[in-house]
Amino acid sequence: MALEKALLGILVCPIDKQGLLYFPGQEVLYNPRLHRRYRIEGGIPMMLATQAEPVADEEHEQLMTVARRGEAVLTAADTPSGQARA
Repeated sequence: MALEKALLGILVCPIDKQGLLYFPGQEVLYNPRLHRRYRIEGGIPMMLATQAEPVADEEHEQLMTVARRGEAVLTAADTPSGQARA
């Protein structure tokens, strides 16, 4: 189940308060700055800092490759104006 656009517009990492990468095919939100993954269970993002899962360097590179191919969506608050960067 894909997350709604309105929800993506407000989701940020609970640790650094910055935007995340959303991987709809994997049901994952990812913070590439902190190498932390947040699972999505039954359409609900698990966004507690204590639920963030560490991501090893190899998996980080794989996720970033997928993101560069355009298979990830950037959530809100990635820039000071609150507009996501392309």
